[in-house]
Amino acid sequence: MSDTKSVLPYGSWPSPIEADDAARGDALLEWVGFLGDDVCWTEVLPEEDGRSGLMRRTADGVEEVLPSGWDVRTRVIEYGGRPWLALSGRAADGLVFTHGPDQRLHRWRPGSDPVPLSPPGAWPGELRYADFAVHGDEIWCLRETVADDTARTARRHLVAIPLDGSAAEDPSRVRELAATHHFMTGPRIEPGGDRVAWLGWDHPDMPWDTTRLMVAAVLPDGTLGAPAVRMGGEGEAVTQADWATDGSGTLYAVSDPDGWWNVHAVDRDGGTRSLCPRPEEFGEALWRIGLRWCLPLLDGTLAVIHGVGERRLGILGADGVLTDFADPATEWHFAATDGRRIAAVASSPGRRRTVVLADPADGSVRTVRAPSSDGRSLPSDVPAPDADGAASYARTPAPDAYATTPYRRTYRGDDGEPVHVHVYPPHHPEFTGPGDELPPYLVLAHGGPTSRSHLVLNQEISYFTSRGIGVVDVQYGGSTGYGRAYRERLRHRWGLTDVQDCATAARGLIAEGLADPDRIAIRGGSAGGWTAVASIAAEPGLYRAAAVYYPVLDPVSWREETHDFESRYLDGLIGPWPDTADRYAHQSPLREADRIRTPFVLLQGLDDTVCPPAQAERLLQKIDPDTVPYRCLTFEGEGHGFRRSATVAASLRAELRLYADALGFTPAAASSSSPS
Repeated sequence: MSDTKSVLPYGSWPSPIEADDAARGDALLEWVGFLGDDVCWTEVLPEEDGRSGLMRRTADGVEEVLPSGWDVRTRVIEYGGRPWLALSGRAADGLVFTHGPDQRLHRWRPGSDPVPLSPPGAWPGELRYADFAVHGDEIWCLRETVADDTARTARRHLVAIPLDGSAAEDPSRVRELAATHHFMTGPRIEPGGDRVAWLGWDHPDMPWDTTRLMVAAVLPDGTLGAPAVRMGGEGEAVTQADWATDGSGTLYAVSDPDGWWNVHAVDRDGGTRSLCPRPEEFGEALWRIGLRWCLPLLDGTLAVIHGVGERRLGILGADGVLTDFADPATEWHFAATDGRRIAAVASSPGRRRTVVLADPADGSVRTVRAPSSDGRSLPSDVPAPDADGAASYARTPAPDAYATTPYRRTYRGDDGEPVHVHVYPPHHPEFTGPGDELPPYLVLAHGGPTSRSHLVLNQEISYFTSRGIGVVDVQYGGSTGYGRAYRERLRHRWGLTDVQDCATAARGLIAEGLADPDRIAIRGGSAGGWTAVASIAAEPGLYRAAAVYYPVLDPVSWREETHDFESRYLDGLIGPWPDTADRYAHQSPLREADRIRTPFVLLQGLDDTVCPPAQAERLLQKIDPDTVPYRCLTFEGEGHGFRRSATVAASLRAELRLYADALGFTPAAASSSSPS
């Protein structure tokens, strides 16, 4: 590879990262846990129709835990939740899990096939289970009962299911324990089994608005006493709770009474104290049931994941001293513990998603499941890591060398409010742009909108930056990671604040001389799709193209069409319906959609229950194809968030074709370059 870069126009750089590579390159690693001494995780397998396999690292390499074909995934609240649990600290006792196609709870023992524990529903997927705990000879968990496959109507209970399998044929063997709220997390059982805790909330609140921490006594007959609120309430969101391991009866709660999700100790009498009060987040928005960011360890310390706009793993001592692991990872997800060690999915600007094992005893962080060096998922026969934690497989030139170095930046809007962004400049080790040319940039609006994106090595972003197209990932007002006040900037202003903040980011790059003002595009999915469409309607002179994935666009109809979990979300984002009907009309991206002149591509899964295809169709009804060039690609079998590699690759190719036409560059021919 030459030290002197060749000059080619931005957007036309040959890149070894093709759409198929980007589609399968970043393995979706989730729901880490322990099965005996083995670290296990779920891994989405895009080339098996998005099946979620349960994997583990053994002395012989990576292997699937269950017999082939099982799909470890729950559809609780549509976004899912923790789908499996080891039954004890011994691998021989096996585990329980929810199987994706039928959503039934199953038990697996080594050397045997899984057997169902829960009864079938009236139709596949009627009964869904997540977030498990073991109590005696029962599994306690959250059960969701949905009326049909749209999930617009649902009921939720904490239930107890016998481990002997008797409920598989006799539904009366399932005991209902509690139904305190319309939405609940699974149970957390106190060591010793005397009490149980869970979180609950009701419409119109979302779990980052208001939740309540509930505690009930476990009576001798296995039923629950009267539940009591121990923390939370109006304007406070408890996002996680777990018991201390020392038998003290202390309950640890991650909550935000002071505007930041901090760790609190809740004593038996209901008194609370903040253990490490800081203006940073020790938790996240509870989009998926069973997520954890605070893990009580056997020595009385807490493993915590914390930060502002990023996440570090640290150990919080009883004296309130927080000590971080000396590891470069800036994001930690799906953490679990065996009481001594912490397993999680970690990533950073220089490292894609990796399963790691952290040991507080010596401060080490060891790789358990690494991404392959060529950017693809590891095959199942990859050997175990060597002494330094690196997998010993054949190395080929790595597309990760073509990844850019992203950085954080904060711009100020016209109102003086901060707008946090992640900037991914164009980068190629062999090419640069002409000295008199500025690069095109894509403004990326994340989904949620009460969510955030992560400043990490991302193969999909590298697909664009390695071709000479910059990306600015906007953490617009309403994003998590920056405290409640920043989240509240979007309250009643969805379609306004997010649009303004994306424009602020684009104009900030232009003002700094980093982006070509005539070659700005915007892309986004779900809520980000809303922002993308609203942006090209509101800022026709700023954006020259848009990629819109599975969007929500018509807030009035969406309230009736979407699933139960988000059916009242708009009360906070826009306002209560119908009292604020004028806001719904004013803030909808469809309000001025007939004035859109920006070319776009629309990508939609036909099985989407969160943002049904009807939302996208309403946009197309307002567009004159003779005036606005657009493409609409629909995908059978895809829901909200594409899981199949072929779908993702086709979508990326459609995007690149759009940007080339609209932003004025000629992409290099596919496969015309390979690492040298």
